[in-house]
Amino acid sequence: MQEKLAITVLVITLALFALVMSLYNLMTKKKDDFNQIVLANQDYDSRVIPFRRGDILDRNGTYLATSEKVYNLILDPKQIMSDAEAYLEPSVAALTECFGYDRTEIMNLIQEKKDKQYVRYAKQLSYTDKENYEKYKAEKSKELKSSRKAIKGIWFEDEYKRVYPYNSLACNIIGFANGDGMDGTGGIEQYYNTTLMGTNGREYGYLNDDSNLERVIKPAANGNTVVSTMDANVQKIVEKYISEWERETGSKRVGVVVMDPNNGEVLAMANDKAFDLNNPRQLRPEYTPEVLRELGIKEAIDDYKRKNKNAQPLTPETVSGHYSSEQIISLGTQVAWNQTWRNFAVSDGFEPGSTEKIFTVSAALEEGAITGSETYECNGSLEVGGYKIRCASRYGHGLITVEEGLMKSCNVVMMRIAQQMGKDKFYKYQKLFGFGSKTGIDLPGEADNKSLMYTAETAGPTDLVTNSFGQNFNSTMIQMASAYSSVINGGSYYEPHVMKQILNEQGAVVKKAEPVLVRETVSESTSRFINEALFKTVNVEGGTGGTARVTGYKIAGKTGTAEKIPRDKVNYLVSFLGYAPSENPQVLVYVVVDEPHVDDQPHSTYASGIFQKIMTDILPYLNVFPDTDAESQLSSEEEAKLPDEEGITSETQEAPGEESAEGEEDPSTAPTMENGARVPEEYLNPSEEYVNRDEGDDGSDLPAALPSQTGQE
Repeated sequence: MQEKLAITVLVITLALFALVMSLYNLMTKKKDDFNQIVLANQDYDSRVIPFRRGDILDRNGTYLATSEKVYNLILDPKQIMSDAEAYLEPSVAALTECFGYDRTEIMNLIQEKKDKQYVRYAKQLSYTDKENYEKYKAEKSKELKSSRKAIKGIWFEDEYKRVYPYNSLACNIIGFANGDGMDGTGGIEQYYNTTLMGTNGREYGYLNDDSNLERVIKPAANGNTVVSTMDANVQKIVEKYISEWERETGSKRVGVVVMDPNNGEVLAMANDKAFDLNNPRQLRPEYTPEVLRELGIKEAIDDYKRKNKNAQPLTPETVSGHYSSEQIISLGTQVAWNQTWRNFAVSDGFEPGSTEKIFTVSAALEEGAITGSETYECNGSLEVGGYKIRCASRYGHGLITVEEGLMKSCNVVMMRIAQQMGKDKFYKYQKLFGFGSKTGIDLPGEADNKSLMYTAETAGPTDLVTNSFGQNFNSTMIQMASAYSSVINGGSYYEPHVMKQILNEQGAVVKKAEPVLVRETVSESTSRFINEALFKTVNVEGGTGGTARVTGYKIAGKTGTAEKIPRDKVNYLVSFLGYAPSENPQVLVYVVVDEPHVDDQPHSTYASGIFQKIMTDILPYLNVFPDTDAESQLSSEEEAKLPDEEGITSETQEAPGEESAEGEEDPSTAPTMENGARVPEEYLNPSEEYVNRDEGDDGSDLPAALPSQTGQE
């Protein structure tokens, strides 16, 4: 009996020893496996805590872009199927009753992916959706507990959804963030992407030394907020009048830039291709299937050429042999998106026309080539380099001063001044004013147009004089507005910018954008001369900018009317660049209208009319007070000397018996540049979507020496 008892005790002792050794081995050598087993029975073992992308505000604190928390619905089929009899039916019922999902689809999905622990079934559910489910689960759990059943394997993953409260407002300045919030496209969202982004956090579980489950949370670091220089109310006013223009008249393109000329801050920037930031890939109405196919064919030809450099180029007829209809439409859709998202004011170049004239006069005054008191004889044209280049007035302005040259937009005066100044000094100032180089604005896709600029080494006599009134070189709206600001503010060229401040998550300022003075361009005396001349251009009865007047304010500005290639006196780009008050500029507005849809010859009054409406609304809003002395102080005799509209007066009509200008040689097809270089074939037959060349406001016959195309990155 004692032997049997001893044997029993020994067996039990050995069994206990074996159990202890097994537990020791499990807790040491197989600790990770044990942890996974334990964690697998939790709702989740770890999860990402997403960062919140920083907001974008206007200068007054209005939210232009923000992030709202949403929830992704996650299924754990492995947990559900670990006890299908207890968990499957209640879990499927919860999904169908709370969210209205298809029962059969859910059931099949769980069974097909029974070994998966993470299946993202739905994205960006609202807080209300989540709360309804949680309430349902709490109520049902009490009923299910008695039958030993439960809702398992359903949980929610936090995420943030980018929201734009004003939809399309300031779409080109703001840009949009992609779905996961990790990168932006266009505008501030792209340029300040790293500022707006944060760093994801993480929550994960582990077993401590006592084998108890513990959780560690590494919180997410949210992105910073960008406070922009733009004013949402000014932007609304600008977009209101662009929409009114497009609705009542229309044009190929129209763009507006509003700036503070004293520090480079952009208050508003808009064009006619507005798009909804909450749905940026929704195509605009003009992109019909036929248009998309046409765009797709062109893009397919270019795509094939890029990928097969040594192969025979495709033609519209042979494209279908290499690209399917679906591929062509897809390529066309991408082109349509890019055209819609493209920022006209920053990325597109065009020849500026007569708005350039203030820079010609300013440079000559600075260099001492003129004093400003000179007079010139304008007979209606000037022959330079074998070309007869006409003025705005076919029969000439007669004896005219420098100031009147600006007021009447006389090409002859500008050409004479450029000749007196010489190439070296003229192109020195072209560079000083920033033409041919990027402004440095904090927005993506800025064009520099360097390849479309002449220099003292490459320009010939005709190039020099046509450049003097805005012909044969390209500029963007932001380049022109920035250069203009430097001339009218006393000579300080400030870098244009759209970021005012950067705030951290607590609202503290971590960075402030102080005005960046790039260089000095002109003296105070030159600035006063230009301001006075441009004030008279607008406010004197008969001045070319009369349409831009705003009652009670000293408005100043310059008009531009540019005939585009082909020189068929049909396609024009018109513009107006003005500001107020003339003696102390506080706000500058630049309006460009490309190919207005009108029956008569387009002229700058279309642009200055838009300018006038915008200024009428924004000047009081910006607390620019009226000036009771704003009316013209010139005599009626002086007023009578000025034309009604540059290049669009009765003087431009041919006199009876005179030879038609249409019969003269048109040098625009000349195959060489002034410097002897051959003009590439593609430039003689431009294929770019946006191709233009200023004509000096008068439709004069001018040589096409440089290619004109959209701005390049």
